[in-house]
Amino acid sequence: MKVTRFFQKSLGYLILVGGGLIMVVPFFWLFSSSLKAPGKIFVYPPQWIPNPVRLQNYVDVFDEVPVLLYFSNTLIITVFSTIGTVLCTILTGYGFARLRFKGRDTVFGILLATLMLPYVVTMIPIYVMFSKLHLVNTFLPLILPNYFGEAFYIFLLRQFFRTIPVELEDAARIDGASRLRIIFQIMVPLAKPAIIVVTIQSVLDNWNAFMQPLIFLSKQRLWTLALGLNSLQHQESGLDLTHLMMVMAVFMVTPVVIIYFLAQKQFIQGIVLTGMKA
Repeated sequence: MKVTRFFQKSLGYLILVGGGLIMVVPFFWLFSSSLKAPGKIFVYPPQWIPNPVRLQNYVDVFDEVPVLLYFSNTLIITVFSTIGTVLCTILTGYGFARLRFKGRDTVFGILLATLMLPYVVTMIPIYVMFSKLHLVNTFLPLILPNYFGEAFYIFLLRQFFRTIPVELEDAARIDGASRLRIIFQIMVPLAKPAIIVVTIQSVLDNWNAFMQPLIFLSKQRLWTLALGLNSLQHQESGLDLTHLMMVMAVFMVTPVVIIYFLAQKQFIQGIVLTGMKA
């Protein structure tokens, strides 16, 4: 019996290690390619270890594109968009979880139905609206919509808030706590895992966004890292800039990977506990 259990556990660990290695391979290939000389990335057989290691790529990319400008633009959009997403999601998710009003479930169902709409359906109306407001070529079209919530994140927090005992709120209300104080001093600390999930996903979505910046930001001084990476791909100089594209990709991927590793425990906990109460 113990032998069987040992082999089962060993097989499970072996599968997990194998799956982990498969997931790591693309990141290793990306970083390795960013250190290769031009024309060495697609050689056959593949060269996993750069020879020679070309650190100059990380200097040359700053000559081709204004990396620091694109990085700061991306950071501004990501930070303010994430703040709006988290704040609005907390308030809206709490409202659907705790407040009782006529048509609440109907409104929530309509909100969830918006998940079925792909962005291409609303892309033109949204562009026309912001164009009429003379906000094209500003960061506002990329930031403002986040302050009106996102259906999936609202659903996520609503489900988590419903797992928190109502008695905690009743006790706080008896002590004279206001609704906002209950939300931010009681509900938010208890819902920290779910809020971390929303935060990480929002950071990831805004950091890697390509279509929205491409539509609203035509001036190069406003471009994000994703648009800068795209500009390298469409350079008309005739030079092979694939190695510099890999460097830009490293700049894009590294912050997100670091954030995920720092908060992976809370991220997994937030996903597991969400939805335990219908």
